[in-house]
Amino acid sequence: MLILPLETKVTSLSYADSEHTTVEDIHITVPGSTGTIHIHDSDVVLITLGSMTSSSTLGTNHTAASSAPSEGHLSNDGSWELWASLSNDSPNFGHAANFSTRVPQSHWQSFTVTLKSPKLLTHLAEFTHNAAGTGALTTFADSNWLLSIVVPQQPHFLSQPPDVQVFWGYGLYPSRDGNFVVKPMTACSGEEILTELLGHLHFPVQPYLDGAITIPCSMPYITSQFLTRGPGDRPQVIPHGSTNLAFMGQFVEIPQDVVFTVEYSVRGAQMAVCGLMGLEKKPRSVYKGEHDPRVLVKVLKAMMEDGVGGGSFSSDPSGDSMDQDVTVPLSLPIVI
Repeated sequence: MLILPLETKVTSLSYADSEHTTVEDIHITVPGSTGTIHIHDSDVVLITLGSMTSSSTLGTNHTAASSAPSEGHLSNDGSWELWASLSNDSPNFGHAANFSTRVPQSHWQSFTVTLKSPKLLTHLAEFTHNAAGTGALTTFADSNWLLSIVVPQQPHFLSQPPDVQVFWGYGLYPSRDGNFVVKPMTACSGEEILTELLGHLHFPVQPYLDGAITIPCSMPYITSQFLTRGPGDRPQVIPHGSTNLAFMGQFVEIPQDVVFTVEYSVRGAQMAVCGLMGLEKKPRSVYKGEHDPRVLVKVLKAMMEDGVGGGSFSSDPSGDSMDQDVTVPLSLPIVI
């Protein structure tokens, strides 16, 4: 058994001299040295391409998260560097640069809020008509950052104390100035992000601000898998002609499936193992809920019972009133 240090990085592959693609060696670096791992005839090589969470950074309640890589700059954590190296080896291995060098398009910022009092979530439940854990996303359509929040059922964590509550949110346009905190979300501390959120809710800043800890998280590549792409930008799970190499993760080609899900990564891994190992068992076919009559009946029933389009909220900072006589389906997102 080969045991490698945690700091080990895979930098490149070398291949047998053959018309097929057969990995012969894996080249690695460890602090202070380099090495090679030879691949035997019975071995298979499975590589996860890219990383949605690469170069993510955390701030604090009083400080902003550190800045993201600039346009065209490649993350140096190894995941994108390896795929960039592989992209040069064969056109069948995809094009890492299409997903890794467009940070302004793939970057957004999330945040978690830890509350020491139930007052804010109680107020929020009264405002949205959704108790914690019963609603989906609440999106603030007038937000320059395009803020959304999700309030899970409490407690959310196994060790969460009974007097503590948590929720999380994100902004899709973190480089824009906020409506109430006039600076980019990327430059805001957790306290400033919560101030902006309270402004859109038309809630007073106090006592909520003093009773909360908000942690911002900058994620430069979090939606890189959604970026526009052309044929060949994402490689096949098992590249054409490969005898022992397969790719996994959010950047491989899986027809009819949807990225940004755990299922996508799991299905890719199943396809890789089943294909390279010659197994008769195959992954289940992709579930198409929009074609399932049972799902359509449930959606129609929920819409008829709960009502859709009965009203709307406005978070325009200049508005003093809002129509709150609205019924929102519990299973559908709220747009404020």
